[in-house]
Amino acid sequence: MSTPGRVELTLFGQTLTVRTEAPAEYIRQLAGYLEERVEAVTRGGMRDPLTALTLAALDITDELFRARQDQTRQEGDVGQRIGALVEMLDRIAPGPTPPPRP
Repeated sequence: MSTPGRVELTLFGQTLTVRTEAPAEYIRQLAGYLEERVEAVTRGGMRDPLTALTLAALDITDELFRARQDQTRQEGDVGQRIGALVEMLDRIAPGPTPPPRP
């Protein structure tokens, strides 16, 4: 396991230091994404920075939950398709027949 590093960020005019094992550029991408989402809420008319940040966090959380649901649904679809293929293969090429009993 690698040693956590420190990444300094400026978010909404506030400087933060984050301890993380993730690459600094990745953390900066996350911060940039958050700023974009907050700016979108602000463009929608929200003036209070804390409320804008909270609404952006809820929106990002919704996005995460929907992505997880989609992934779970896709995994289920793949499992069903594999099961159907196995059944088809069993019908086309059944397994070996057991030897006759003496």
